[in-house]
Amino acid sequence: MSILADQWGIHPQHVWLRGHRPEQPVHYDERLGTWQVYGYPEALEVLSDPKTFSSDTARLFPVEIDESVIEGNMVQTDPPLHGKLRKIVSHAFTPKSVADLAPRIDRLTHELLDAVAGQDRIELIADLAYPLPVTVIAELLGVPSSDRAMFKEWVDKLFETMHQFSLISRREEQERNLQAQMEQNRVLNDYIHEHAAERRRKPRQDLLTKIVEAKVDGERLTDIQVMNFASILLIAGYHTITMMLGNTMLCLDRYPDQAARVRADRSMVPTAIEESLRFLTPTALIYRVTTTEVEIAGQRIPANRMLAVWAAAANRDQRQFADPEVFDPARHPNPHLALGRGIHFCLGATLARLEGRIALNILLDRFPELRTLPDDPPVFLPSPDMTGLRALPLRAGRP
Repeated sequence: MSILADQWGIHPQHVWLRGHRPEQPVHYDERLGTWQVYGYPEALEVLSDPKTFSSDTARLFPVEIDESVIEGNMVQTDPPLHGKLRKIVSHAFTPKSVADLAPRIDRLTHELLDAVAGQDRIELIADLAYPLPVTVIAELLGVPSSDRAMFKEWVDKLFETMHQFSLISRREEQERNLQAQMEQNRVLNDYIHEHAAERRRKPRQDLLTKIVEAKVDGERLTDIQVMNFASILLIAGYHTITMMLGNTMLCLDRYPDQAARVRADRSMVPTAIEESLRFLTPTALIYRVTTTEVEIAGQRIPANRMLAVWAAAANRDQRQFADPEVFDPARHPNPHLALGRGIHFCLGATLARLEGRIALNILLDRFPELRTLPDDPPVFLPSPDMTGLRALPLRAGRP
């Protein structure tokens, strides 16, 4: 995997994909002014304790952050507000509500693959892994899924500007990147605002109407809160699933013997997906801020310090996982941190797993062979925060 990580352009900070293990599970990066957390038990401790490790990280950013891109953002909120916001839409992601979406997911997967039927090659991200989840979440929210090309353009630009930032030095490039991120957030929020305003006039049976009409502590959400809340649902509702589908297919390509096991025994499809989440963790990096002085792995960390929690590295920690460098689609148990842990555990995890299971089974049914192309290799997203594919061309064996 280490040679391929370089060939495929996986971000250089992902050293665990190059056969290297961080020397310490927690260490202070003097260049960035950030505590780096690599170990599994240490990452688990941080993600499971919102009282000590706050999600309100924007207050330490090296540039002033406009509240209009933060207020109502579930990713940036702590209890009790986080729980109240999460409760507004939790009904849409219950096991029963998600299971009811299975026929639509199955039908949509076949429609997307019908569009490339008979071709000798497909581009998995553009042909399936992106349009499938973005259509599902757009339909749930009630925004036009036909606008998915715009969503992709906006979000691609957002992630292109994501880099680990320094809290020590104020560099012009860094400030430009953060400003560009905020601008892309505003573009998406403006789009959501138009649809939210229409819901205030004409309510529908969709998630956006639920958000518009919801009350927290007896008061309706402000326009800014509605925009940020709905934007996060839209982005999170497809981006992790897109990366998960692409990464799973890449793992199966890289390990053909394991792929043969999965093809022969479809009961392994769910565990293969879980193993790909561990092996190539989509959301590689999560930030937290200490609210008090705390000790982790023997390191004393003062209050109001930024922690960069590398879930992707924690998922390769040999203290937790036997043979962590081995892709084992039958691995069980597999307590990876790819979908978070604690109160911020991925709200759409059940939906992500359902979409992954349905899509992967249909892919394996319809294509007896799916292999990468030596002259057209996978292209990874440039952000260190993510381990996911921008493009995955595959040779498609015909049934």
